[in-house]
Amino acid sequence: MSKKKYVVVLGDGMADEPIASLGGKTPLEYAKTPAMDRLSQRAEIGMVQTIPEGMKPGSDTANLAVLGYDPRVYYSGRSPLEALSIGVPMKDTDVALRCNIVTLSEENVPFEEQTIIDHSSGEISTEECAVLLEAVKAELQNETYRFYVGTSYRHCLIWDRGEATWLSQPHDVLGQVIAPHLPKDENLLRMMKRSYDILKDHPINIERKKKGLNPANCCWFWGAGTKPALSSFEEKNGLKGMMVSAVDLLKGIAVGAGMGVAQVEGANGGLHTNYEGKVQAALDALRLDYDFVYIHVEAPDEMGHQGSVEKKVQAIEYLDQRVIGPLTMALDEQAVDYRLLVMPDHPTPIRVRTHTAESVPYLLYDSGKDYGKERPNLLYNEREAAKSEIFVPKGHTIIDKLLEKE
Repeated sequence: MSKKKYVVVLGDGMADEPIASLGGKTPLEYAKTPAMDRLSQRAEIGMVQTIPEGMKPGSDTANLAVLGYDPRVYYSGRSPLEALSIGVPMKDTDVALRCNIVTLSEENVPFEEQTIIDHSSGEISTEECAVLLEAVKAELQNETYRFYVGTSYRHCLIWDRGEATWLSQPHDVLGQVIAPHLPKDENLLRMMKRSYDILKDHPINIERKKKGLNPANCCWFWGAGTKPALSSFEEKNGLKGMMVSAVDLLKGIAVGAGMGVAQVEGANGGLHTNYEGKVQAALDALRLDYDFVYIHVEAPDEMGHQGSVEKKVQAIEYLDQRVIGPLTMALDEQAVDYRLLVMPDHPTPIRVRTHTAESVPYLLYDSGKDYGKERPNLLYNEREAAKSEIFVPKGHTIIDKLLEKE
């Protein structure tokens, strides 16, 4: 591995706000992060605005930006990117929608008066959810609407000659009565209602409730968009890239950009994902002919959506101790010349349990340089990054810093 290598470690939703129960610290400040602490002494630390002004904060727009794609130019909707990942055939006239299998409250009230409890149905397994989606497909799929299995609770609906309309994101309305957030389109609304009737008494959900788990009892459509057209990452940057992620959205961005996609057994996008397998996949790619690896870890975002301070801190500690630590140790032992960018894509504050558009902290490390001489003892977190007074206003240019293009 004599050629210089470039690595992004993306802690999805890792940024947050000061929390009273953490002594006024953010989860990133509070977490024990020895690997990032070690790197930060020699790194450039600053803030970057990943969400363009006026755009909805999401992992779709933000990760496009981190990979160097201006969301204002390249974004055509979230679900079409996920559809690319799972090999869904899309015509130019198709609209793709995310189909979450969510948890509604199952109160003895009309459907519209139910409350959305969980956008992820307790991080249900892909295997269970595939069976549930099959029950929905058996009744609701036709030439106009086609369902495709994704990962865990995240699935896809293709709407032939559909409308790329705005639909509420389920993680934005947790704990709320669903009536104001339901689709205006009569067919989408009908399918959501019918999916609830099909799923709420399904044997899988009966068993989940017996075990104290959230049932996966309703399809929720959102993220509509048309077929994307990304330019080649390799042609843009002269580097062969590999994506390491459990999430279909990130895999889809990679497919659209002509990058490789690592398949990591046990990677599920949850708190207990296969961190070690992701590191090994990244190292294997770098040993081959890949120059750039993007390691995406979803867990901090999921714990933010759950509103769990303790688990979000744990997710950040896992990211540090099970990804960044072993990764950098292996690269250092192999005497690899590398540059590393560590950052979130957006904040997912515990307070609101959804994404926000504020700027996020980044850490830029070069194995052959010392950026920290003039700022000793600077640590990587939101507060310290803001103090550095280094600010990147356009998120899609942060990759230029990593790749030394600026």
